[in-house]
Amino acid sequence: MFDSHVHIIDPRFPLVVNDDYEPEPFTVDDYEAETDGLGVVGGAVVTGSFQGTDQSYLLAALEELGHGWVGVTQLPVDATDDDISALDAAGVRALRFNLRRGVADISSLTEQAIRAHEVAGWHSEFYVDAGLLRSLEPIMSKLPAVSIDHLGMAEEAMPYLLDLVDRGARVKATGFGRISHDPVDAMRRIHAVNPEALMFGTDLPSTRAARRFDVSDLDLVADAVGGDLQAVLFQNARAWYREP
Repeated sequence: MFDSHVHIIDPRFPLVVNDDYEPEPFTVDDYEAETDGLGVVGGAVVTGSFQGTDQSYLLAALEELGHGWVGVTQLPVDATDDDISALDAAGVRALRFNLRRGVADISSLTEQAIRAHEVAGWHSEFYVDAGLLRSLEPIMSKLPAVSIDHLGMAEEAMPYLLDLVDRGARVKATGFGRISHDPVDAMRRIHAVNPEALMFGTDLPSTRAARRFDVSDLDLVADAVGGDLQAVLFQNARAWYREP
């Protein structure tokens, strides 16, 4: 398994209190204990809203996790090309925009996404409400490489999400405890448009979700994609995130 969506919350590094929420620690040791036996051989550590643009926690997590792991970061608006190149050398492979926890300037967002792709080949990942996805879909369709978190969050997003998938976007099959629509139905429809689009992840430690990841979630993926299960659990994401 390549776990495409993991949050590491290391108490050694600062957090940004967000919406009066501060998560409990979830270290690399915690993650490895919880996923023991699942066959995880790599994955993506994703920066949460509560980590701001701090890179120290991410670099430490990637070093501790080792081979096969990549990072997904949030950058300050004044980040330079050299900053992006240095993070790429350390294993960072994507830029994240969390639009559920803050307001983004769309022109700055677009400029940063395009620049990160030009400098280092990074794609951009979006955590976005269904309604906002509808309004941003024309912009996202013009970005060079995009993935969407948590199956688009709601049924309302599906027409716009499927259009993006048809244009080459990837979708995280993650956060089943966050979404309001049927994950099996959503995965089937995405998979029908592009079998390479879905990338499974545990979303551990499932901060602020209604329920935590459960091993039975793997059965839901199998039900949705049938014989393409190994592609969704490993191959699709491994191809999308370049080997560090």
